[in-house]
Parts: sequence; structure tokens; C-alpha cells
Amino acid sequence: MTEEIDIGGSVLVPGLLLWLIVALLAGIPVRWILFKTGFYRFVWHKGLFDICLFIIVWGAMAAIASRWP
Repeated sequence: MTEEIDIGGSVLVPGLLLWLIVALLAGIPVRWILFKTGFYRFVWHKGLFDICLFIIVWGAMAAIASRWP
């Protein structure tokens, strides 16, 4: 995942930055489902749990993208 994406011929964006945005958007429904099911009652620190969940989703997205042909 060291490639960069060229935007407009003059701006280079790291590939992981785009997967970060995708992971943020994918994490919103996951957090909503966890909230609606009452899962957060069992979580000691909601903010720390959300950050860890985001890192897991981001890592999964990056792993999938690195195997993408």
C-alpha cells in the first residue's frame, strides 16, 4: 500500500488516506448498530472502544486493498 493516487495531475494522495475515509464511513453504521442493540452497556470506555473499532475496520480495509489486483 505504498502507491499514491494522482488527483488532477498535481496532487498526490496516499492510498491509505482514501481507505481511512472509507473506514470512517463504514464504521458509522457499525457504531449505530452497536448503540441500538445496547452493546455499549458492556463497554467500559466508549471513546476508546470506538477508536479501536475504527483501527480494526481501517486495518481490514487496508488488508483487503493490498490483495486487490
